[in-house]
Amino acid sequence: MNNYMETSVEKKCKIHHTFKIIIFVLIVLCAGKFLLSYGNFGKNGNAVENTISFTGHGEVSAVPDIANISFTIEKDAKTVKESQALVAEIEKKAIDLLKTNNVAERDIKTNNASFYPKYEFQNKGMPCTRFVCPTGENVIVGYTSSESISVKIRNTDDTGKIIQGLGEIRVSNLNGPNFSIDKEDALKDSARKLAINEAKEKAKKLSKDLGIRLGKITSFSENRDYPMPMYAKAEMAMGMDTVSLPAELPKGENLITSDVTITYEIK
Repeated sequence: MNNYMETSVEKKCKIHHTFKIIIFVLIVLCAGKFLLSYGNFGKNGNAVENTISFTGHGEVSAVPDIANISFTIEKDAKTVKESQALVAEIEKKAIDLLKTNNVAERDIKTNNASFYPKYEFQNKGMPCTRFVCPTGENVIVGYTSSESISVKIRNTDDTGKIIQGLGEIRVSNLNGPNFSIDKEDALKDSARKLAINEAKEKAKKLSKDLGIRLGKITSFSENRDYPMPMYAKAEMAMGMDTVSLPAELPKGENLITSDVTITYEIK
């Protein structure tokens, strides 16, 4: 009986010992996995890396080669048909003027054409007195037709002459010119390249001064800024017989800029 009890106790001790060994191995494995994951944490971009960033600025200027203008033709009449006919008459004169000044059809665009009724409140019966105002209603008394047109002038030297001509044929109002550059992508690329080169030069110099070695690029960002082009604004009012503008409007220069940030890994 005693031998049986001793054997049972020994078995229990062995099982308990084996269980503790298994627990210990599991703890070691979990700890190793945690440390491995922690070591890879920064490499996966989820923690702060040893990095350094450099900025660069580049800018390119060019004389605008496009002048953009827009104008509206607006006419009132008793009927829609009559008001639209009046708009069409001015529109034809405007397009003839543009074509005479070598503006291509593809550069003349209608942005909006519309018409709407004009209302007038009319009393029924006697007019309003100090104490009593008879009832009345809004009555349609006519219609307004409107058309908005935008124009791209490629020969910018003719801009002043075209604006003056449009004023003389009595368009409702005219805005512009907005001087811009037709093919801007190449200039954007040049500004970006200058900014990148400046950032790289900074990285080369500062890494040497700081005594560090740079590794691969971990990130890149760009912020481009395009200042508003210069405006020479002329507004035509109804009833003006002529509009006095210089034959040639100053275009100035458009400045295209690029600001970049390059981040390097520190080895």
